[in-house]
Amino acid sequence: MPVDVIDIADPDDPRVDDFRDLNSVDRRPDLPVLPGGRPGRGLVVAEGVLVVQRMIASRFAPHAFLGVEKRRAELADDLTDASVDGVPFYRASAEVMADIVGFHLNRGVLGVARRPERLSLDAVVADARTIAVLEGVNDHENIGSIFRNAAGLGVDAVVFGRGCADPLYRRAVRVSMGHALLVPFAPADDWPGDLHALRDNGFTVVSLTPDPDAVALADAVDADRVAFMVGAEGPGLSETAMRAGDVRARIPMARGTDSLNVATAAAIAFYARAAR
Repeated sequence: MPVDVIDIADPDDPRVDDFRDLNSVDRRPDLPVLPGGRPGRGLVVAEGVLVVQRMIASRFAPHAFLGVEKRRAELADDLTDASVDGVPFYRASAEVMADIVGFHLNRGVLGVARRPERLSLDAVVADARTIAVLEGVNDHENIGSIFRNAAGLGVDAVVFGRGCADPLYRRAVRVSMGHALLVPFAPADDWPGDLHALRDNGFTVVSLTPDPDAVALADAVDADRVAFMVGAEGPGLSETAMRAGDVRARIPMARGTDSLNVATAAAIAFYARAAR
């Protein structure tokens, strides 16, 4: 196989430093900036067989793997891909691996990649028909869930507005089941000005809101190009962002409930669009 299998018996071996202390807020390798403003490694970490497979298939080219023999065997076909030719697979026991990463990893395998150059907003929306736009979504699990829902329900790209958490944080990648590495995403550097740019490119910007005066979601999904905009848990979208959109839409609710988790609300909007 193209990968270079290297056995690791010493958890202090410097060759596996990119996998070290995954739970440490002071040293975690997936943080671009460490506490106090110190520069971090900013690596992308994939956990588990399925997420590692998606990393190999993505533009996030892995430069090393760490795992137990059982997981290496499960990945055998993927590890013959030409894109991982010569990449080291550091093989270790579960105990040594736990000492390296700082906890027992049930998934048994990790991949690590350097962050490629970020994509531009124009690039990710050029051929898209349905996109998600996020404002203030600062929970990594919600971001991971939105990527997973986007992948499963035909959303072409994700755009990050002001105040969003890092989509390449380890937990976000894990919760997304690796789809954060496959669904294209880009930041909106001019917020909310880039919403006007989306409209100029033919997108109908639909702001999801519990406002009872908003139109029903089913009446807001038929445009040729649609951008669903969702906001943070609690405050939701800012009024400034909604004013930059085209239409405000609500998901009809029952039993006095006024809203849903942001990832759930986004999934319902994605499904309504896909069903049309």
